[in-house]
Amino acid sequence: MKLLIRGGSIAAGHGVVKSYADILKISLIKKGIEVINRSRYRETSFDGIGTFNEGVADFKPDILLIHFGVDDAFGYVYRSEFQENIVQMIRLARLRFNPTIFLATSHTFDNPNDMDAVNIFYSSLRIVASDLSCELIPVHSYWAGYLEKHNLCCKDLVLSDSRYPNERGHEVIAEAIMKGLSKMFDNRQ
Repeated sequence: MKLLIRGGSIAAGHGVVKSYADILKISLIKKGIEVINRSRYRETSFDGIGTFNEGVADFKPDILLIHFGVDDAFGYVYRSEFQENIVQMIRLARLRFNPTIFLATSHTFDNPNDMDAVNIFYSSLRIVASDLSCELIPVHSYWAGYLEKHNLCCKDLVLSDSRYPNERGHEVIAEAIMKGLSKMFDNRQ
């Protein structure tokens, strides 16, 4: 079984040695799942559409994790364009190889203006997941709970550029995604 991750900078592991995708690779190989990460630094959902054939379709994954949003929010992509791009990726995937599809949000931000910007995109992911019967993994909710439980601030889990989680932040994202994926694994057993 193959899980393909397609997203931007966070999914690509920008700025860290060990990303959440690397953590998932180690954890999921034990379950017989190969993890393929086709994410790239600073790519938006437009890049996801533009490279869909070689970036996703050629691999025909059984599970597709779409993880765009932060690069879109800070890259001046309109919410409506983002939402349509995610819809198109889902439609293309279902038409060509029909995987189980997960959409993931990202982390929270200490700066309220930054949080407002990404919340628009997180809301779009929630709408698309509901409308197209995909699973939403609300990483930002898990992240916020983790911060509260451990009495931390976002700055404790991100690099100097708050758009990018540090390695500890990637561990939190991996936990959230594993929790989201576990619903599928539990249903298959």
